Amino acid sequence: MEKSSKCSKLLPYHIIAAAASGDVEAINEVLKHYEGYIAALSTRMLYDECGNPHYCVDETLRRRLETKLITKILAFEVA
Repeated sequence: MEKSSKCSKLLPYHIIAAAASGDVEAINEVLKHYEGYIAALSTRMLYDECGNPHYCVDETLRRRLETKLITKILAFEVA
């Protein structure tokens, strides 16, 4: 049985090549592809004034991870 979840899908080569060459739309597609993973990495447990735990996305960390991904995309050399 073949997996059909979004996690198992790879980005097409032409998207990767276009993103590496600086195409803004392709970079946005790469960011869209990884947005769930980035959100999961950015999730933090915070406590309210009563001490109850709540999970939320740390927007600062999420933006830092997106910026790091964009930097690596632009530095990537496609053979």
